[in-house]
Amino acid sequence: MPQYAILIYEAELPGDVADIPPEVMEANLSAGEKIAAMGARVVHEQALQPRATARTIHKDGLVTDGPFLESKEVLAGFFVVEAADLEQAIAIGTLLPIMDGAVEVRPLLEE
Repeated sequence: MPQYAILIYEAELPGDVADIPPEVMEANLSAGEKIAAMGARVVHEQALQPRATARTIHKDGLVTDGPFLESKEVLAGFFVVEAADLEQAIAIGTLLPIMDGAVEVRPLLEE
């Protein structure tokens, strides 16, 4: 099955898991079961540390603090899923709750 990266972006991340709204947390916790019910599979999922821990490496080799690329949102976490096709991967992406951001679905290069 083809694999897809599902990238979760948020305008600002809560400082603590306890600050995530309950409906968002519940949707996150139930996503795995819903994905499996669709016949797809989560290969990997990972939340990221807060934006203050990020470092950006620029083309000239300069390393700066923070995720200072041209974006209003920051990458909060990602999934890699195996899905039948792009449409199914998009359907999986719609299951993932966001507070104030977006979800990006990208096919991975096949070897």
